[in-house]
Parts: sequence; structure tokens; C-alpha cells
Amino acid sequence: MPSHELDTFPGAEIVLPGIDDLEAGRESVNALAVSAAASRLGVRDLIAGMDAPEPATHRLYLRLQAELGDAAHSRYKAILARVASFARAAEHARAG
Repeated sequence: MPSHELDTFPGAEIVLPGIDDLEAGRESVNALAVSAAASRLGVRDLIAGMDAPEPATHRLYLRLQAELGDAAHSRYKAILARVASFARAAEHARAG
């Protein structure tokens, strides 16, 4: 699927930079969100060598909590919802 099509999917603003961050070895909020949904997004190979003591979802929440305090939960849910929207759009596009 051409990358210009992926740019139009909901959640692309999180998923595409997250994939770039994973490829560069950066653990950003976006990279953690992609890691949390790696199986569904088809990017398990990007996280295969990562040894982490906690699941990506937990690390994502902790990072957001450090940045946002009490607002972390709503942002966490919104990020995961956007990633799920991207995954659905990609699955729909692949199905034709």
C-alpha cells in the first residue's frame, strides 16, 4: 500500500511517526502506542528485539502520566483509539 494512502488514515499522525521512532530506536509516546498495537498493525518485527520489563501499554501510560498528570488517562484512551482507527482503516483497505 503506498505511503501517501496511509497518510489519509485516521490515526496516521500517531502511527507513522511511531513507526519511524521505532525504526530509529526511540521510545516516544507514538512508538509506545505502535508497540502496543504491533500485532494488529503488522509491525511485530519492529519490536521483536526490544527487551522491556513492562508492556508497552503500561510504559505509555506512565509516560503520559509524567507529562500530563491527571489528564493522562483521557489522552491514553484517545491515543489508543486513534491507533485502533488506523488499524481498522488499514485492514479495510487491504480487504478491498
